[in-house]
Amino acid sequence: MVSAVQPAHPQIAVSAAIFRDGKVLLTRRARSPAKGFYSLPGGRVEFGESLHQALLREVDEETGLAIEIIGLAGWREVLPAAAGAGHYLIMSFAARWVAKEPVLNDELDDYRWIAPDALAGLADLKLTGGLEEVIQSARRLIGA
Repeated sequence: MVSAVQPAHPQIAVSAAIFRDGKVLLTRRARSPAKGFYSLPGGRVEFGESLHQALLREVDEETGLAIEIIGLAGWREVLPAAAGAGHYLIMSFAARWVAKEPVLNDELDDYRWIAPDALAGLADLKLTGGLEEVIQSARRLIGA
């Protein structure tokens, strides 16, 4: 959850490119920052959490899914000028779906399992910056 007052320093966040049957899970943000954009589930790392602990917690909170983390797929930096967001360093991981079906929390309002090769043809979907590159990197790690 993003507060109205942004911290004076960068925040670390995590996201997961979750693969199931050759498709990746995209979720749509229900509120700012990036409201209406499809991205990967994830969020901020809390003080004292490892990146993996934060990722497992965030994926569970946002989607209810159980996942297996495979490895770091990439990272991107979101600066304050981008869509009214704060300053974030987002560490994105490749992951495999293990169990459960998506049940979204109030931060998300839609989800889709999409074949990575179909992303380029989905002009109607607003995607967060750098998403396709992270998904392709994660796909290579997964071997999907």
